[in-house]
Amino acid sequence: MNVVSVMAHQDDELMCLGTMLRMKKNGCKLHFICLTGGEMGMVHKPDMPLTEAAAIRRSEMTAIAKELEAGYLCLDYEDEFLYDTKEVRLALINALRCTQADVIFTHNIYDYNLDHMTTSALVRHCAMQMSFPMIHTKSKPTEKTPAIFLTEPALGFDFEPTHWVNIDDVYEEKAKLALMHKSQDDAFKAAFGDDYGIVPWMSDVSRSRGGQCAAKHAEAFRPLMTRGFIKGYSILP
Repeated sequence: MNVVSVMAHQDDELMCLGTMLRMKKNGCKLHFICLTGGEMGMVHKPDMPLTEAAAIRRSEMTAIAKELEAGYLCLDYEDEFLYDTKEVRLALINALRCTQADVIFTHNIYDYNLDHMTTSALVRHCAMQMSFPMIHTKSKPTEKTPAIFLTEPALGFDFEPTHWVNIDDVYEEKAKLALMHKSQDDAFKAAFGDDYGIVPWMSDVSRSRGGQCAAKHAEAFRPLMTRGFIKGYSILP
């Protein structure tokens, strides 16, 4: 299966990366799609030129994808100013067709960040439209629609999971990959102190979900409850 993370920003995949690692062990091919350049993520370096910030975020995500032998596409729309337009839809439809997505992880419908919510809405539309033969993109239409799972937002607000995945056996690998988002690790430390970087934040979330399913660390999801995206067979590991 082709397993695709479709997120607004580089590092948003951390809410599903452990599950993706487990699926990779089962033979799945991984892909990452980011809709924005992530240039607004340098809150600890507000004077950095936005083009430089975007280049750093791109290099970090590219390195992670390379480590996982995964695909990576950045649609490079403006961070914090993402809108649902025809242009964006066609770009995402083409990207999804490129990956031949069987499973998509994306943001929850309700989230603290409107780029996240816009991405979720775009996935809802474009994952259906990727199979439409009357919509023409560089990549050909797919023959089927993928399964879609929503990841939890920061602190889990407005999110009640229905599916949990034990990630104990891949937690250390996930933590190592998370640190490759060095710019965001630095941003966390600048905001919360040197003892609270990206891994402690990530661990707080996965420990909380692990406590709900008899694991030390887990990730939690909801399926997108829409016709075509619910499958009559087990998908998550």
